[in-house]
Formats: sequence, C-alpha cells, structure tokens
Amino acid sequence: MKYIVSLDQGTTSSRAILINENGKLIDIKQKEFKQIFPHQGWVEHDPNEILKSQIDVFEELVSSISLSDIVSIGITNQRETTVIWDKDTGKPLYNAIVWQDKRTSSICDQMKRDELSSYVKESTGLVIDSYFSATKVKWIIDNVDGVKSKLKEDKVLFGTIDSWLIYNLTNFKNHVTDYTNASRTMMYNIRTLQWDKKILEYLDIPKSILPEVMTSSSNFGEFQYKGFSIPINGVAGDQQAALFGQACFEDGMVKNTYGTGCFLLMNTGKKFMLSENGLITTIACSLDNNIEYALEGSVFVAGAAIQWLRDSLGIIDSASETEKIASSVKKLDDIYVVPAFAGLGAPYWDMYSRGAIFGLTRDTDRNQIIKATLESLAYQTKDIIDVMEKDSGLNLNSLKVDGGACMNNYLMQFQSDLLGNEVIRPEIIESTAMGAGYLAGLKSCIWDKDQIIKNQKIDRTFQSQIDMEERNKMYGGWKKAVKRTFNWIEK
Repeated sequence: MKYIVSLDQGTTSSRAILINENGKLIDIKQKEFKQIFPHQGWVEHDPNEILKSQIDVFEELVSSISLSDIVSIGITNQRETTVIWDKDTGKPLYNAIVWQDKRTSSICDQMKRDELSSYVKESTGLVIDSYFSATKVKWIIDNVDGVKSKLKEDKVLFGTIDSWLIYNLTNFKNHVTDYTNASRTMMYNIRTLQWDKKILEYLDIPKSILPEVMTSSSNFGEFQYKGFSIPINGVAGDQQAALFGQACFEDGMVKNTYGTGCFLLMNTGKKFMLSENGLITTIACSLDNNIEYALEGSVFVAGAAIQWLRDSLGIIDSASETEKIASSVKKLDDIYVVPAFAGLGAPYWDMYSRGAIFGLTRDTDRNQIIKATLESLAYQTKDIIDVMEKDSGLNLNSLKVDGGACMNNYLMQFQSDLLGNEVIRPEIIESTAMGAGYLAGLKSCIWDKDQIIKNQKIDRTFQSQIDMEERNKMYGGWKKAVKRTFNWIEK
C-alpha cells in the first residue's frame, strides 16, 4: 500500500494525517503548541516549536509503516502568519507574528491615509488590514534589533509557515511557497502573478527576502528522513486546501471551515471578481499554471470563542459540552455574544471593534451565554454568505462544512435554520489536510480530480426547520448587537 502524508500546521496545533492510495484517511496525530500573548492584541508563536511539533507528529504517524511506502508529502498551513529567519543558520530572528495579531493597525491606517486602499484591492484582491503578512514583515524589520544589519548582508528570509517548514525540511535548500499562500501576504499581485513592486517599495521590504512562488501541485523539494528522500508535492494555505479537499471545483461552490476562525470561500473559477461588500479576492488553486480565483470572507474568532469559554471563563471543561448545553436552552433568547476579540473581519473590517455580550438580564445564566457564544459562529457565517451572494449574483443552495466545530449538531442545525439552506457535512471533516494530500497525490499521479470527487462521502445533511419570520428576528438582533461594537477602541 502506498501512502500520502499530509502535514496540517494550524494556529493552535500541528497535525499529520496518513492517507492511503485509495484516498482513505488512515490515521491522525496531533500536538498542541504554546500561544504567546506579549501585549494586548499581540499574538505570537515560537517558529522552532512549530517545526518541532510538526516533525514530532510526522514521526509518530509513520512509525508503524515502511518509509518506502510514502509517495509524497502535502503541506497546508495557517496562512498569513509571518516568520523572518537567518538564511545561513535557519534561526528565527523573531517569533512568528500570527494572523490574529493587531500590532500593525497603525501601519495599516497610514497606508489608508496615503490612499493605497484601491491599489491594494485591485492588485492583491485584499483589503488593507493587520491580518495579512505585509505589515507584519515591516514591523519586524523596523522594530527587531539586528534585522536591518542582516538585511544589508543579504541574510534575511521571509516566509509564511509553509515556507518555514519547507526550508527546514529540505535542509535550507528550498525557499519556496505556492500561489495560494503568496496571495495572502498583501505583497503579491494576483493579476500579474508577481511580487508587487509598488507595495514592496512603500513598505521598504526587499524583494530578495521573498520566496519563489510555485503552483500548488509541484515539487517543492525533498525531505531527507532516515535515508529516504520524500518529495513535498503539494502545498496550499489551509482554507484553499479545504476548498480543494471538499472538491469545490465548480464556479459558485462554497465551503466553510469552522476552526479557530471561520473561513468561507466561493470558487469563482478563472474570473477575477472584486467584492463591493467587504470580501476579499484570493487565489483558490493553481494547477498546471492555471489560476482559479475565489471570494473569501474571514471570521477571526470562531472556535477561539469556545476556547475562551473553556480557558478564560472556565464555564465549560471541553468544547464537546456545548452541543448538549445549547440544546437544553429551550426558549428563544435575545442574548448575543459578539466575539470581536481581535476586531471584526468580513464584511465589516473593523480593527477597533471589541467583544461584547448584549441582552443580559438578572436571570441570564451560564448556559445561555454558552449557547449565544456557539450561535455567534453561525451568525458571523451568515454575515459573509449574504454579501457573497450579492457580489457573485449567485444564490446559495447548500453550504459544505468542515473543521472541528462542524461536528456540533446543534451548531450545524442552527446554521441551516439561519441560512434557510442545506448544510452538508462530509464523512471526513479533515478537508484541509485532505486537500493538501490530494494536491500531493495529483503531482505524484496517485489520483486525478474525478477520483477526488468520487471520494466525497456525506455524513449528514441539515435542513432548515424554522420560518422566515423567526429567522429574520434572530438575525436582526445580531445585526443590532454587532453595530454597537464598532470602533470600541478609539483610534
């Protein structure tokens, strides 16, 4: 039996997934790593801990199979998270600045004042926001001791997490990324498929530190492990990998990944479509030098809100409890939790919004707050789907879902009720890891796109069970709550 190993490097954990040549998920290994919060609004990771955790789960995963049976490795990763390291030693020059980090908000504000918003949108498909990599790179260059001197010596490299892993796995030989990850940096022109000269010059970022950009199903280098040379043949940012893993190959297909954040992507094919409603345009996939685009909406805090209930408030012991608790709260509550802990993403893009709970009364209890927090994932999803339909001119018939929180039946039923559409959950919810594996397998000629489609098996389809009047009442309350969080932090 031949195998593909998929490395899934996420925001809170590193995972390794074993897929056999028939496209069946055989095994998963996972290891959490430390979240670092140096100051309010700052979020960091230790790049060396990420690397070690990823190698650890790989070793654990392959310990029971012959290494000669591993055909290829696929990599998928948290996307905008930024690492700067020494070209010669491979040592990070600073912690990885995570996509959730807000420290560069002032740089973004200055870019807007300098009237770069339209140019950035037209060239990169993105909005100017601290979410993306570009301003994180500038901050490291300007604020970390020793970086500017190393730049003068041409000893500095930048990468998103995929690049960081590949550089280390190939023994410092390959400084590369793929089109999907490049498209998340706010430095890459997704029309010309080049690093954008104007943006680089404005931020004073040398092109020399940037990786080579390749198609998502390519040979990114060889992982030398215990005498075996294992090709890395697939790379994609986590959300694009999930879109591919869900076999959303046709225009108009939409998936939502319920992870630390929520990320909705709609495949728009070869059409570069700019949003007029706060969505971003990104590269969905690149195969055989053909580029497909997508509309994307990002919810910054989704599963992270459930972690907040567990780790910060201590009112649940595990995420799995929330399904039973939410189901036990029978009456329709006018309680809304807006988890804008890191500002609001699409369609609002308010860096200065902060989290809030609305509708509290003396009899509000723990269970109602848990239920409202869980429901916030569905409300934020509807926010994005509404504007996605406006931008695309397409009406959603169904939503494909994946990610850990999609196993919560209460949440998925509430999501279907709120949308008035089918919510389709596959048997294998590890769509992100499967997508990277599929990309690696394509390059290795293990399967083709038709076989990937055939591999899709449905676990459950959720149908809406409420009427439009109730749906509109619930959503109207949410919209009112969100508006009251705008600009909470004074600029």
